Amino acid sequence: MVRFSRIIALLLVLGFVSESFAGKYNKTLSIGDAAPEFKGLQDADGKTYSLADWKDKDAVVVIFSCNTCPTAVDYEDRVIALAKKFEGRAAVVMINSNKVEGDLLPQLGEKAKKFNFPYVHDDEAQSTARAYGATFTPEFFVLNKERKIVYMGAFDDKTKPDDVSAHYVADAVAAALEGKMPAVTETVARGCTVRYVRQRTKK
Repeated sequence: MVRFSRIIALLLVLGFVSESFAGKYNKTLSIGDAAPEFKGLQDADGKTYSLADWKDKDAVVVIFSCNTCPTAVDYEDRVIALAKKFEGRAAVVMINSNKVEGDLLPQLGEKAKKFNFPYVHDDEAQSTARAYGATFTPEFFVLNKERKIVYMGAFDDKTKPDDVSAHYVADAVAAALEGKMPAVTETVARGCTVRYVRQRTKK
């Protein structure tokens, strides 16, 4: 009986340790969680997009980015290349949640012309970014066919393209397309902070 109790205790400890690593950097979501749904997010041309629009894709990359962060701008060409690499197999959508001048819906149009994926604005309450626990621009979430989160964090390991040695998002998409988990599932995103508007509490 004592030995059995020790085994149970050990399993509980191991379970706790495993769980403690989930959501290590993201305080809202954990790896394996169902991706929060979003609906009716609008681009500058008035077209709306929802996560369900890509139900036929085996993977979806959700990106929180903006116009006004230099780091986010630096990553645009890499995101374009990613979308091209996985065209037809995985969907890419970029969401701007900031509400400052330069990041409002009308300002998305010119930049979106060079993108090969939808560039949309979050709703008035910034609810999509809040639901995903997005902290930085850019910040990346890779969803598998079941729309479970298999990766969240930075695009790669270095901001300078020539210094990159780990391609986190690309590797995660490739793994998701094969029905597998990537070797790296969570990293710290790099860039500017998402400019959340403080929510007033109801009295």
